[in-house]
Amino acid sequence: MAVGSLLLGAACLPAQAQIGSSTPVRIGVVGPFTGPSADFGVPMLNGIKLAVDEINAVGGYLGRPLELVVKDDAADPDQGRKVSQELLKEKVVAAIGFCNTGVAMKAIDLFQDTKTPLIVPCATGTAVTAKYPAPESYIFRVTGRDALQAPFMVEDIVKRGWDKVAIFADTTGYGEGGYNDVVAALAAKNLKPVHVSRFALGVKDLSAELAAARTAGAEVIYSYTVGQENAVIANGKKALGWKVPQVGPWTLSFPFFLDGAKDAAEGALMVQTFIAEPSNERRASFLSSYTRKYQRKVAVPMAAANAYDATYLLMYSFLGIRDGNLAGKAIKESLEGKMKTYYGVVSTYEKPFSVDDKDAITRNMLVIGMVKNGAITFAYPEDAKRNLIIQRKQ
Repeated sequence: MAVGSLLLGAACLPAQAQIGSSTPVRIGVVGPFTGPSADFGVPMLNGIKLAVDEINAVGGYLGRPLELVVKDDAADPDQGRKVSQELLKEKVVAAIGFCNTGVAMKAIDLFQDTKTPLIVPCATGTAVTAKYPAPESYIFRVTGRDALQAPFMVEDIVKRGWDKVAIFADTTGYGEGGYNDVVAALAAKNLKPVHVSRFALGVKDLSAELAAARTAGAEVIYSYTVGQENAVIANGKKALGWKVPQVGPWTLSFPFFLDGAKDAAEGALMVQTFIAEPSNERRASFLSSYTRKYQRKVAVPMAAANAYDATYLLMYSFLGIRDGNLAGKAIKESLEGKMKTYYGVVSTYEKPFSVDDKDAITRNMLVIGMVKNGAITFAYPEDAKRNLIIQRKQ
């Protein structure tokens, strides 16, 4: 469906704009393709590659193939800044990337200062799209920011009758921002955490902190971290014989948690924009295409789907530039309102961005996922039914 729309979009361009050269359109990609965050960095990259292959199969941009310039930030902020500098020297017209909020925050000024549009498909830290005033910002995002995810999950916690919340958050930029968003969301419900534990990435044992949370009377653990630490929390609860639920952002859908915690992960709840169930034609097509191309199921479906949609949105912004001149300012302005509607996997994107809003995902697109038999499914049957109809931005 997306490919057909691209062909229609290209046909609508003036003849002189369609002639062009065959010089590739270079698009930067930066993310953690090795290291502790590769479990969702690689699916992000695969989603981008899948979209680019489809776009190039129908002629690319006015006969010009899209060419990816890929850089590995290894989930390290300093490395992320270094490879972003390298990327920008390679004459990319725009970029897609960043999985880790701390890495993104160390590098996004490079894209802003050079007026190179950046679409972020994975990093959810609220600050990523709040660092610059929206009208001047070249930083866009296609995933649910933490300021959306935290209140969404807190409302579910309250609905379930859990009012004694313990927060376990790492000390990265992601953990810090998420912690602040959860505290604010709890305060909006006149609640305060009964226990808070902060820890560095790589921690192997949180038994003492979990025991303290149990003593404080916690009824639920809200964890905010990116990888194996989520499993450390789940396994620690199991070792203590403490059967309180674990909830959190989308990181509870990652293999590091599911494989690392195994049966201790069962029943965990997390916020999702995309759950890998073929609930409609678009999603079924995406999932089957991904499996066929990579010969395996997608490890983190939300990362791959968000990145796939981000790539098409960037391509649609190109098609909105009537003279074919892919300058940063022109791409930015096209993303902000000159694009045709894109019927994507996560959403139907009708004006996903504007001069005053750089986040494509709104609250109505979120659902609560649940770990069941080692996989992610819908926590509520009504969400599964609602998911048959792709939601639009509100």
